[in-house]
Amino acid sequence: MTKILLLSDTHSYIDEQIMKYVRLADEVWHAGDIGDLKVTDTIKKEKPLRAVFGNIDNHEVRKEFPLHNRFLCEKIDVWITHIGGYPGKYNFDIREEMTKNPPKIFICGHSHILKVMQDKKLGLLHMNPGAIGKHGFHQVRTMLRFEIDGEKIQNLEVIELGKK
Repeated sequence: MTKILLLSDTHSYIDEQIMKYVRLADEVWHAGDIGDLKVTDTIKKEKPLRAVFGNIDNHEVRKEFPLHNRFLCEKIDVWITHIGGYPGKYNFDIREEMTKNPPKIFICGHSHILKVMQDKKLGLLHMNPGAIGKHGFHQVRTMLRFEIDGEKIQNLEVIELGKK
């Protein structure tokens, strides 16, 4: 079983509240708009990190992290990208690949809107953890945590860290 902490849109912000949850996870996944590499460096000191760059990220972040990160976690095919859309409205750049070869979990950030929904047509779980940073139009800082156990995705939990 792997305990995942999923976050996005830190926009250079990391604090002890976030790190408390990092320490409880087995892996941390970041869906882009990292901002400063101090964010990911801080997380990597504690736990393994999988991340992608977002539209606000500079050349240093883009050199360290890819646009798309597709991998297996246990027996689950995972695809993380920053600007991905959502079921029925996937980003044009990924729509063909998504239809031909859908993952089991599709993760994106960008919107700052927490959203978890099934794509019944493609048989996948779409996740957007919202935004955990303090920059942007969101009102409440959010992230997700869940577990992957073989082929099961379980114990999904929304974490709210209060107003930005």
